[in-house]
Amino acid sequence: MGLRDFIKEYFLGFWDYETPKVMVVKNTTLGVIYRSVQFLVITYFIWYVFISQKAYQESETRPESSVYTLMKGTAVHGDDILDTVEYARPSEGGGVISTILRREVTYDQRQGTCAEYFNVANANCTRDSDCVEGEVNFDGHGRRTGRCVQYYNHTFKTCEIQTWCPIEEYAVVREPALVEAINFTVFIRNSIHFPRFKVLRGNIKDASNKRDMQKYLSKCHYNEEKEAYCPNFRLGYIADQARENFSELCRTGGVIGVFINWKCNLDLDPSHCKPTYSFRRLDLRKDQASSGYYYRFAKYYNKDGVESRTLIKAYGIRLDVIVHGHAGKFSPIPTIISTVTAMTSVGICTIICDWIMLTFIDKNEVYSERKFDEIIKEPKVPIPTELSYISSYGSNHSDLSDGVPL
Repeated sequence: MGLRDFIKEYFLGFWDYETPKVMVVKNTTLGVIYRSVQFLVITYFIWYVFISQKAYQESETRPESSVYTLMKGTAVHGDDILDTVEYARPSEGGGVISTILRREVTYDQRQGTCAEYFNVANANCTRDSDCVEGEVNFDGHGRRTGRCVQYYNHTFKTCEIQTWCPIEEYAVVREPALVEAINFTVFIRNSIHFPRFKVLRGNIKDASNKRDMQKYLSKCHYNEEKEAYCPNFRLGYIADQARENFSELCRTGGVIGVFINWKCNLDLDPSHCKPTYSFRRLDLRKDQASSGYYYRFAKYYNKDGVESRTLIKAYGIRLDVIVHGHAGKFSPIPTIISTVTAMTSVGICTIICDWIMLTFIDKNEVYSERKFDEIIKEPKVPIPTELSYISSYGSNHSDLSDGVPL
């Protein structure tokens, strides 16, 4: 067959019409497979698609959300009393708030010259020529003066630099951890709006009047079962839920995510739309070089007419409040689409069983002969009835119960 004949046959075959043919095969094994696949497909759509995923609902997954946070608590640190201004950053926050758990303080730093830290690259020296004047090492603390000087009270020498002196590594004072912080509370107020459904919800319990609300908020602490609408969370509770050791957090600091999840079925009353909370540490603990959470800040003052500062390296817990929202409500369009998809998917049962029948059971090609008929042209003899036409050219409903070896 030449290429021209092949193209012609393919073109003519393109316009052929195919219609399904019903054939009853009385084979118990094939019947069990057919009904089992049907059961699995129907169960999947009823239980998972319609009940679990609520495919009959119109949904919204990008709500508008607002978060306000406030740290509360007072601690005794030596002879000092610390309040939120001392340990909370910022004292009133949005989606991120942190609290100081431990400090490393370098007192009375002034602008001047002093020895560079010995662990800085090329900082160790024996003579002035080892130090390049004006050179700045960005891993160090300042600009080199070109002199090689004794490293404070030690016998070895390092390059002299112009910076805030004394340097932090030499003069730092490590203070004990703020263990009272385990009982600090963070107030988290969250409101969420689903504009498609015009529903606005908040995570604070409604009260009859403002006084009752303030009284309730001043005493309650969040509990998933008893106080689900209380927005006050103890830092110790947050650490426990995130499966973290609070003492270890005091030593290294850490970043914990507070996840507020709103999953609302708006086919019910909006009052059933309640938030759920989950907590998880976000920074990498395996990489000890970069794990934890800390930052530096300074307090400046004048001492004897000279500008001075106290440098503070603060370790603490940073809370990142992350809000997720999903709302759904019945709509006819997704219901129709999901229903049609379910009905269409039931047809896969026939495809699977036809493949099994023709591949593994039809050894003598009895089924394939009955399954596929080709009618080339209309018969010339007049057809008195529809029944006689079907009888002559293949019944539209075949029963292979007899005479077929299985």
